[in-house]
Amino acid sequence: MQISEAESVVMDVLWQRHPRSAEEVVAALADSQSWQEPTVKTLLNRLLNKGAIRAEKEGRRYLYAPVLKREDWVLEESQGLLERLFGGRVAPLVAHFSEHRKLSRKDIAELRKLLEDLDDEPR
Repeated sequence: MQISEAESVVMDVLWQRHPRSAEEVVAALADSQSWQEPTVKTLLNRLLNKGAIRAEKEGRRYLYAPVLKREDWVLEESQGLLERLFGGRVAPLVAHFSEHRKLSRKDIAELRKLLEDLDDEPR
């Protein structure tokens, strides 16, 4: 499911806590975005049309909740990024960040631990 960057900001709010009304989403975004309520409602409607969220009527308002799981979206986005930029391979991605000094000592330690854990798994 393709979700724009702006839509992902709204999704983040709903992934953090749901259900929420449009007004609650606007309030949650107030510190990080300068979007007006009509903009947020447009984004909510786009997400509804894509099937990423659902809406339930409560009195005179709608409450929105995610249908799309964050983990599923992250997996799809990361696989797309890997495919587009690195031919679907992880090693060139890590090499890229390594060459540009974007890996901290903590990152390197975590990568070593991940590799050790992978080596320990039965095949």
